[in-house]
Amino acid sequence: MSTVIAPPKPGKPWKATPKQRLTILGIYLSAALVSYGLVAVTPLKGKLAYFVVFFCASIVIDFILSYTQRGMASAKDAVARGLVTVGMTLAVLPIFSILFEVIKRGYKGLNLGLFTNDMSVTSVNDPIGNGGLLHAITGTVIMVAIALIVAMPIGILTAIYLTEIRGKFAAPIKFLVQAMSGVPSIVAGLFILSSYVYPITGSLSGFAGSLALMILMIPTIARTSEEVLLLIPNDLREAGVALGGTQWRTVALIVIPAAKSGLVTALILGIARVAGETAPLVLLTGGGEAVNLNPFDGPMGSLPIYIWKCFGQGTEESITRAWSGILVLLVIVLALFIAARFLSERKVAK
Repeated sequence: MSTVIAPPKPGKPWKATPKQRLTILGIYLSAALVSYGLVAVTPLKGKLAYFVVFFCASIVIDFILSYTQRGMASAKDAVARGLVTVGMTLAVLPIFSILFEVIKRGYKGLNLGLFTNDMSVTSVNDPIGNGGLLHAITGTVIMVAIALIVAMPIGILTAIYLTEIRGKFAAPIKFLVQAMSGVPSIVAGLFILSSYVYPITGSLSGFAGSLALMILMIPTIARTSEEVLLLIPNDLREAGVALGGTQWRTVALIVIPAAKSGLVTALILGIARVAGETAPLVLLTGGGEAVNLNPFDGPMGSLPIYIWKCFGQGTEESITRAWSGILVLLVIVLALFIAARFLSERKVAK
């Protein structure tokens, strides 16, 4: 009776082995001891000194260990690996620092009334249990939703024109989209103020703020959608044309469904881009303190303006309210990015 030997599971050559993990742990522990010792016996002090000495020591130790074991090529690779680690840490450290600071300062003002009450009869200097963010949350949701309804078709159709039609105006339109992505938000607010508020309505409203947010949202949606559509293989387009479909039917029935998850990501990134804008809303919305569900009539509050007003008072209660508003806004933005990440992943059926 023959014995059937199961084939070995395919390995991952880039994955560190247990021995390599142990070596890396030893390098970091040695670097930590060196960092602690040098900071203790030299004039170097503070967190920055520990950080700099730790990474310099880890690179040197890794270089020496790799050189003695595997030669100069491995030692150079160790130096490159250390520099990449430093760069990654420098990029990630501010993000975690911001998250830690916002959570540490913002959780103190969280309570149930924060999401059920507004500030119509409450001052930002009153105790934390009074008033809430209901007017700011509803105002932000309404204005961002209106901006999305207008910006979504414009941004996606612009991306389709740049990637599928490629007419004679493609180059100048692409240049304008790139230029608009760098326009300061206050410029968008001043444009709506001078072209819509003063000559037409003469009053501040949530709809005016939505128009400014729309101007800021369109470039993000258009550029992200363009990159997504460029990732679709040309073979799909050629197959649609070969089957007798026109260009628009091919785009609508083949290209767009293939890029659906990426386009959803573009929309969510566009929302996250404008959710925290303050300057245009200060100029256009009036920053109401009561819940206003009509964007065309009366001032409308928003989370950025609420935070700005609270910080402007400077009292302990108002500062706590401001940090709570920042925490709520940060949670909303993080939820949007997590949703973008989730929706952008392709789900392959078993």
